[in-house]
Amino acid sequence: MVTEHMPSVRSAALGFFVHTGSRGESVTEAGLSHFLEHLLFKGTARYASAEIDQLFDGMGAELNAGTDKESTAVYARMLDQHLPAAFDVMADMVWRPAYNDVDPEREVVLEEIAMYEDDPQDTVFDVLGEAVFGDHPLGRPIIGRAPVIRDTPIDVIADFHKRRYVPGSVVIAAAGSVDHDAIVELARATQSGSHGVEPVAAPEPAPSDPGARVRFVRKDTEQVHVTLGGLGLQRGDERRFAARVLDAIFGGLSSSRLFQAVREERGLAYSVYSFAGQYADTGQVGLYVGTRPDNLVEAMKVVGDELERLREQPATEEELVRARENVKARIVLGMESTGSRMHRLGGSLLFGLPLLETEEVMERIDAVSMDDMRSLVDDLWAPGRLSAAGIGPDEDKFCDAVRGVAGEAVSA
Repeated sequence: MVTEHMPSVRSAALGFFVHTGSRGESVTEAGLSHFLEHLLFKGTARYASAEIDQLFDGMGAELNAGTDKESTAVYARMLDQHLPAAFDVMADMVWRPAYNDVDPEREVVLEEIAMYEDDPQDTVFDVLGEAVFGDHPLGRPIIGRAPVIRDTPIDVIADFHKRRYVPGSVVIAAAGSVDHDAIVELARATQSGSHGVEPVAAPEPAPSDPGARVRFVRKDTEQVHVTLGGLGLQRGDERRFAARVLDAIFGGLSSSRLFQAVREERGLAYSVYSFAGQYADTGQVGLYVGTRPDNLVEAMKVVGDELERLREQPATEEELVRARENVKARIVLGMESTGSRMHRLGGSLLFGLPLLETEEVMERIDAVSMDDMRSLVDDLWAPGRLSAAGIGPDEDKFCDAVRGVAGEAVSA
């Protein structure tokens, strides 16, 4: 358990962070973490689904949840006076779901999957995940597979919950107008009767050198959606501060190189940016461009030129100063939100990261040097290590366009 008292606010943010996500699923379980997240909202023995909605609406509170590769979180924001009541309901949802109305919720998730698969701007990132990580669970979509959602019996889902939602795999985090000892007492009162204490077993190790691949999914779209990427830094890597600065320089800001070269100077895309993600023992870096088919070749040439420029000169002094200041500002502005602080606390403790003070984070960002930039570029954006993924109407044209910036073409 972890809390942070913020004396200047009257609200509280509360979250239950569970160390389970799509990475821990087998092929036959693909999507159960996400489906189970939905089912937590369908009620418990004490609270019906509609009653949960009514209680939180009556408190003026925001209740939500999310599933990613390595964790699931149930979280809420409320006035401090409503924290005990919110805690009671959320704890019951997390520890003791009743699996009410499972079949209607299957249909909801199947609709969500269909909606998701209709949006190539989202699904292209999962195509890239498969290209980078192959058949490893990190390469599968978090949202899951329709047959698993449709056909998995309730008792299998209940067993899935029983094996993963155990106290040893859960962090409770709160920030705002909160008292740590009071939160601990609420946890003791509401956890009674929950099953097991042992944390979930470690997942299958990530591939260390999966190689570069090209994946393409043919679809009649107006744009070609392109992602390039490869392995990145693991979550606890000390270079993660430098990686945030590098991402800001390359494609994370409106003044970044990719945004300026592809969109502002040539008008080849509306959406273009770089990104990075971290996991327990690996990570991923990448970039996205959405462009019309007749602009694809030129857009990929510009991207290739910017990658080469990045390798030759990762940053100018002016870019480095601007990116460091931007990253610091985004962190500080985010820390003014109780929700952001709660998520930072819960994620850090769940994944064993140090809980750094804001000043410590600022110092580490200020310490990022030009040499750090060069080293990261060599490790993350080296020629020949990037995979490519695309969704669009013409596979041959896509493969021709990304040739030279990615590996051998193998269609999905």
